[in-house]
Amino acid sequence: MRTLNHAILIAITFMTLAADALRAADETFDRTVLPVQLPQRPLYTELDARNVKPPARIDVKAPAGAPNVVIVLIDDLGFGATGPFGGPIQTPTLERLAQSGLRFNNFHTTALCSPTRAALKCGRNHHTVNMGFITEMATAFPGDTGEIPNATASIAEILRLNGYSTGAFGKWHETAAWETSVSGPFDRWPTRQGFDKFYGFIGGETNQWAPYLYDGVTQVELPEDPNYHFMTDMTDKATAWIKYQQAMTPEKPFFAYFAPGAVHAPHHVPQQWIAKWKGKFDQGWDQLREETLARQIAMGVVPQGTKLAPKPDAIKNWNDLSADEKRLFARQAEVYAAYLDYTDHEIGRVIQAIEDSGDLDNTLIFYIAGDNGTSGEGGQNGMFNEYTYFNAVQEPVADLLKVIDKWGSPETYPHMAAGWSVALDAPFGWMKQVASDFGGTRNGLVVHWPQGFKAKNEIRSQFGHVIDVAPTILEAVGLPEPKIVNGTPQIPMEGTSLLYAFDDPQARERHVTQYFEISGNRAIYHDGWFARAIHRAPWEQRPRGALAADAWQLYNVRTDFSLVNDLALQEPRILQQLQAKFLDEAKTHHVLPLDDRTLERGLAEAVGRPDLMAGRTSLTLAEGMTGMMENTFINVKNKSKTITAELDGVESNSHGVILAQGGRFGGWALYVKDGAPAYDYNFLGLKRSSVVATEKLPRGKSTVRCEFRYDGNGLGKGGQAAIYVNDKQVAEGRIEQTQPFIFSVDETADVGVDLGTPVVESIGAEAKSRFTARIPRVTVEVRD
Repeated sequence: MRTLNHAILIAITFMTLAADALRAADETFDRTVLPVQLPQRPLYTELDARNVKPPARIDVKAPAGAPNVVIVLIDDLGFGATGPFGGPIQTPTLERLAQSGLRFNNFHTTALCSPTRAALKCGRNHHTVNMGFITEMATAFPGDTGEIPNATASIAEILRLNGYSTGAFGKWHETAAWETSVSGPFDRWPTRQGFDKFYGFIGGETNQWAPYLYDGVTQVELPEDPNYHFMTDMTDKATAWIKYQQAMTPEKPFFAYFAPGAVHAPHHVPQQWIAKWKGKFDQGWDQLREETLARQIAMGVVPQGTKLAPKPDAIKNWNDLSADEKRLFARQAEVYAAYLDYTDHEIGRVIQAIEDSGDLDNTLIFYIAGDNGTSGEGGQNGMFNEYTYFNAVQEPVADLLKVIDKWGSPETYPHMAAGWSVALDAPFGWMKQVASDFGGTRNGLVVHWPQGFKAKNEIRSQFGHVIDVAPTILEAVGLPEPKIVNGTPQIPMEGTSLLYAFDDPQARERHVTQYFEISGNRAIYHDGWFARAIHRAPWEQRPRGALAADAWQLYNVRTDFSLVNDLALQEPRILQQLQAKFLDEAKTHHVLPLDDRTLERGLAEAVGRPDLMAGRTSLTLAEGMTGMMENTFINVKNKSKTITAELDGVESNSHGVILAQGGRFGGWALYVKDGAPAYDYNFLGLKRSSVVATEKLPRGKSTVRCEFRYDGNGLGKGGQAAIYVNDKQVAEGRIEQTQPFIFSVDETADVGVDLGTPVVESIGAEAKSRFTARIPRVTVEVRD
């Protein structure tokens, strides 16, 4: 026993000395160079290890007492939507955090998805990180390429290299569109942008009932669960990761980025959540704005005397609408509110998981209520299928009323009328995409960190921007901003830490200048003044005029919270100074040249964006090749095409998809049903055309060819389709109309299966659609 105790004492002494050595070594770390450069390994001359003490082990750990960090980022949610900021939609989780934290009522985003997300994580302006617009519409100009530079390392990578576990869940939308195929490169995927764990979708939106997901870089097979919804799924994965991480390494802090697809379209939400909102929006968007402003003033969220900014002329007065329009639009708002309600509930489960681990008090939480303003992309009437908007097809109210009871269900891909975007961005006048109005850029922020600051249920009105979040995290954790990351010298962060305002509501504002720009809508904030130009509304296909001819307005935002009183004529000198400052900022941050092109940006060759299929007229595939997103698949739109499939192992009852692209809300498929080949074209879920053979395929090997001869003379025209088996024509039919611009953001092209939702309902999707024979080869050829 004495020998055992002596051994234990020696072991304890050794561990103490090792810990002291580790602490001493840690104090010498240069954390401005990441990964941290460890001391040079010693060389030994002693032969026998028993005669030598090893050096103390050195681990790069987070600073002592460093908090966990959580960023919650909601999608397409305006300033005037949530209860804590005076809105009509109660969000109990956000409210709970606000009651024991801080509400920032002067916090800003970029007005658009990809730009906000990249700027948030990198702490630099969106053009500095090459994200001038969404990734799918990147151009060849610096500042707009859609490729986040190595010189702008994310806060996730900085924290990971300083001893944090890191996980991202939900929407990404920061990977260049041509880098989303199986060939990568994967440098700008989440797991190479600082996250140990990623579970979510790569693009800008997804079908919440049938999402196309990745776990890291591996496709996820969806469960056969009729009640499946991605919001609950991603929450399950996030809470499990937090609990697992804390169980294995409770001393190691974590950084969790939780970014739901909600409340971006499609507005998908379980029926039980929708029912509780029935009748809550019958008063319409005009009265709702007035009610919201009254609450905001009473709560102190906006100053006394704040007025509602005028809404755009294109937004009709609620009282001028027909009874049918009111009934339809009210239902759309009910579904949107239910979606947010449901989302906030799931966020509450994440917060509860942290609280259950005992770490909530030392977890720094940023709950950002929107990556931009509420979306007005639903247009005048809203949409049963959002892809009608992207294909320039108008859905009449009469048609939308036929599916009003299905709104939000798996049978819909809906968006709401633009009038609600103005109402839920109150007291401001514009919405998402309009970077020159606070309706596009002002978003509620709640910060919660009981161990980090004493203030509770207070409002902070210092100017803030998403680029301030990363510097705030570094200061809170006690880390320096790195100068070199992974061998690349870094562009300095352009944001300003907000930590100074946490315990001092009267602290002097430190972020005094900020430019805004999205697709020609542009503005500059400087020391209480705001100058702006409204260049294009989200529903307008073309800009209102030449960039140089834009009219500018000027506002003193210290006395005019909602941008109502234009002072351009009274203060021309100040306006000129701000216009010059905007140009200075634009030159510095790669904003110039301004790019207000719309439809052209959808064509890679027109704007110099890389395209995996550039110059190719054919693509040869085989079974197992699935998950090809539209930007990485050969473009078959507005062209003739031939699909030639070599099949083997065919039986009389063979069944399933040979090749499909798209899904329930638009796409096409070559398939076999009950042994006979067929081709279907699904035009936006509105019109379906089928060409079906009456003869079954012969057993064994066959070659099935589908030829589609496009009519030409414009976009979105029809054509004639014919099916051949072993060079014998077996079916022919007419396809009346095709989609000119896009099938889907997240539905894919798949060989031997139809992932996501089905192009052909009778064939189904996922496992039900899997082809029961083999497909050694299938070739798609296109011609103008």
